[in-house]
Amino acid sequence: MWTRISNKQTGLTMVELMVALAIGSFLMIGAVQIYNQSRQAFVINESIARVQETAQFAMDTLETDLRMASNWGRNSRSLAVEGRSIPGGDANPTTLPAPPDCGEAWSLELAMTVDGDNNNYAMLCPAQGGAGAQANSDVFTVRRASVLPVAPLDGQLQIQTTRIQGEMFADGNVPADFSTDINPETGQPYSTTHNLIVNTYYVAADSELIPGSPALRRKSLGVGLAGPIVIDEEVAPGVENIQIQLGIDVDEDNTVDIYVNPGDPIYNPEDAGFVPGARVMTARLWLVVRGITPEVGIQDNRDYEPGDIDLGVPADNFRRMQVSKTILLRNART
Repeated sequence: MWTRISNKQTGLTMVELMVALAIGSFLMIGAVQIYNQSRQAFVINESIARVQETAQFAMDTLETDLRMASNWGRNSRSLAVEGRSIPGGDANPTTLPAPPDCGEAWSLELAMTVDGDNNNYAMLCPAQGGAGAQANSDVFTVRRASVLPVAPLDGQLQIQTTRIQGEMFADGNVPADFSTDINPETGQPYSTTHNLIVNTYYVAADSELIPGSPALRRKSLGVGLAGPIVIDEEVAPGVENIQIQLGIDVDEDNTVDIYVNPGDPIYNPEDAGFVPGARVMTARLWLVVRGITPEVGIQDNRDYEPGDIDLGVPADNFRRMQVSKTILLRNART
């Protein structure tokens, strides 16, 4: 029996192979382009998210402190606290162990619950780092007491307060003028002990955590082995500029009548331009936040004008964001 052998062609011709390779190449090129575009979009979104995250964290930190300015435990009357600096007089009338680094008034001038310097760093204690403070950025200080009562502690600047008065001390002994009797109606003591909190916020030109980047920093009142000290700590790398304006009530009707820059004489009892009864009611904050590293393909040509300053056009490859918020000081109302 003869076996019939098929003479039909098997496999691919050269033309078919070339067509298949061409189609496959186009598909590969398309897949690579989609991957690159997705990766680029991811990098951009991550960069935007990091800047937004820094701005949110910095703003939340500042807002939390500002809202509680002029809280002295059981009252919000700065002028009712004995031992504070006297405007135009003694910076330390009861010789408390206030840290001298930034001047005694820095920690004891309770009448100035929110204060600062406009577009300038003018504190007695130097800014952290060899590059110093960032130019054209505001500096502001918040003074208040801890929200929750604490135990008396030797070496810690503290305030003993009732609903009508208070007194500063630092030796761990509650002042004799304050009774420790218990209110029979509430079962609570008539007075409570609170830590004095003083925070000054500024922008350093060079971050300690990420060199080459500006950073939001804070000088805080702390406790050392020999008594109260000033602690300088980094809050948020990437913050490039702070601007603040204070909303002032000048006619004692619990509403803002005018916004002024920090350091304005209108609310400073030591200045000839002081308006009696003027109180800081709100604070407007602006932050300019910068990315940590430059990005390829970005050219920042925006003119940044936070608060009362024109920072101009950076014209560099850093991503930036400007945010602002108006904050009500909870304890400012009478």
